[in-house]
Amino acid sequence: MEKNNYLYNTRFPKPEPRLTVVGAGPGDTELITLKAIKALQSADVVLYDALVDTALLAYAPAAEHIFVGKRKGCYTYQQEQINELIVNRAASQGHVVRLKGGDPFVFGRGAEEMEYAAAKGLAVAMVPGISSCLAVPASQHIPTTKRGASESFWVITGTTRSHQISADVALAAKSSATVVILMGMSKLGEICKLFREEGKGDLPVAIIQNGTMPNEKVGIGSVNTIEQLVAEQQLANPAIIVLGEVVNHRAGLLALQSGLHQEVHA
Repeated sequence: MEKNNYLYNTRFPKPEPRLTVVGAGPGDTELITLKAIKALQSADVVLYDALVDTALLAYAPAAEHIFVGKRKGCYTYQQEQINELIVNRAASQGHVVRLKGGDPFVFGRGAEEMEYAAAKGLAVAMVPGISSCLAVPASQHIPTTKRGASESFWVITGTTRSHQISADVALAAKSSATVVILMGMSKLGEICKLFREEGKGDLPVAIIQNGTMPNEKVGIGSVNTIEQLVAEQQLANPAIIVLGEVVNHRAGLLALQSGLHQEVHA
C-alpha cells in the first residue's frame, strides 16, 4: 500500500501552492488581457468579486469557482476570511487566481492579499488589468487628458476606510486637473460642495454607471446640476464620477465617431 502511494505521488505531484492576483478589466469581457486569460486557464481555484462578469469563469472550466464579493452592501466574506481562503485553497488545491474588477492595484486590495499570501509561504504573481478609472471615461469618449483642457488627472477613492470623504478631494478641487472619483456616489453632495467652494459650480461632470457594460448609464451635467440629474436618471453604484473640462469634449468626439460610422455604411 505504501508503495502504491509512493507511485501515485510521483506521477501526480502535489501542485505548488501559489496565488495570482488578476485584473479582469472594467467590465466588458473583451477588455480582459491575454495574460489574464492564461492565468485563468491554469487555475485550480478562482475567487472572484462582484464586479467581475461571470462569463470570464468559462476560461477556467475545471477550476473551483468561489464568489467572495459584496452585493447590496453585504459581504459574503470579510477580508480576513478571503485571505485565509486563499491560503487554505492554495495549500489543498494548488493555483489560486484572485480575479478582481479593473486593476487589482487601484483600490482593489490586491497588494494586501499578495503580502498576506507571501507571508504564509505562497508563491505570488500579479497580472495587471485595464483600470476602470481610465477605460470607463474613454469608453464614453471622455479623455482624462487633452491638450488645452487638462494636463494631468487625479484618481481618488470617494470613501475612505473610515467611511469619510477622502481629504484628497478638497486638494483636487483646487487644481485644474481632471478628477476621477471611484466609490464616491454616497459622497456626491459633499464632493460638489467642495468644488463649489472653489468657485467651480459650472465645471462639467460626468457620471458613468456600469461602465463598458450593456446596461451602462451616463449622466452629463455640471457641479451645480449633477445631483438633480442623478436623482432624475436614478444613477447609482457602481459608478465613476469624472469632473473636468475634458467632459465637454465628449460631444465632439461622439460626433466624429458618428460621422465615420455614417461614411463607412454609406
